[in-house]
Amino acid sequence: MDLTYFLEHYSEPQILAAGGLLVGIVFGACAQQSRFCLRAATLDLAHGVFAVVAQASLRGILKPGREWVAGWWTTADIGGNDLAAHLSLSSTFTIGFALVWFAAGVFFVLRAKTPFWQAVAACGAGLAIPLAWSFTSSMASQAFDPVQVEGVTFTGPSADTLMLFLSPPGSIFDFDIGLVPGVFLGSFLAALLTRELALQGFEGGRSMARYLTGAALMGFGGMLAGGCAVGAGVTGASIFAVTAWITLTAIWLSAAVTDRIINRPSKASMTSLSSKPEIQPVS
Repeated sequence: MDLTYFLEHYSEPQILAAGGLLVGIVFGACAQQSRFCLRAATLDLAHGVFAVVAQASLRGILKPGREWVAGWWTTADIGGNDLAAHLSLSSTFTIGFALVWFAAGVFFVLRAKTPFWQAVAACGAGLAIPLAWSFTSSMASQAFDPVQVEGVTFTGPSADTLMLFLSPPGSIFDFDIGLVPGVFLGSFLAALLTRELALQGFEGGRSMARYLTGAALMGFGGMLAGGCAVGAGVTGASIFAVTAWITLTAIWLSAAVTDRIINRPSKASMTSLSSKPEIQPVS
C-alpha cells in the first residue's frame, strides 16, 4: 500500500486518523448489516460506561489493580505471544487452517440459508481486520515517526476517544481516534440506508443494571486481556496470538455459562409450557 502521496500532502496523525475512520466505517457498516454476534463493536460501544471503566483501567484509578492482576502471568514467561512459533506451525498450515474455518463458515451460511447480502457483509467485517493491519503496517514502513502496527480493537480506542472529548483541544489524532467514530458512522449509515434505524433503550431497571454491570466488567476485563472480543478474539486470533486464543476461548465459555445461569427457564415456566390447556365446553 503506497501512501507516498498522502504523506507528502498531509501530516501523519491526520492520515492515521483518516485511515482509522475508513476502516471503522467499513467494519461498522458490515457489522451492522451482518448482525455481528460478538457484542463488542456496535452493541457494547453504545453504552458509554464501557469506555469510562476502560479509561479508568487504562490510566485511571483502576490501573494499579489491572497491572497487579496482569503481573500474575505474562507471555514473557513462555517465550512470547506467537502461538504459531510455539507449536512450530508453518505458514502453509496457518493459511490452510484459516481456509478450513472459512469453508466451515460457508457451510453454516448455506445451512442456515443466510441472505446473500448479509453473508457478503459478514465477509466485509472480517476483511476490515487485514485492511487495518495492511494500512498501519504501510504507515509504519513509510512514515518518519514511529507508528504502531495494529488491527481493529475497541477497548483501548474507546477510552482514548472518550478522553479526546474530555481533554483540552489539541489532542493527538491517531488510528484509534478515527476508528471508533468510523464504526458509529458506518453502522449508522448502513442502518439508515436499509431503513433499520431505530431508537433503542433499556426495558427496565433490571435490564439497565445488568447492562451497566456487564459494561464495567468488559471495560476492566478488556484492558486486562489486551483487547475486547474483536481486538483479542478476532484481530489477535488472525495473527495466532497466544493471549487472543485464550481470551476468545474464555469469552465463549463464560458467555455460555453466564447465559445458562441467568436466562435459564424456571421450573414453573417449564411446567406451564409442558402442561396442556384445558378444553372448555362451548355454551
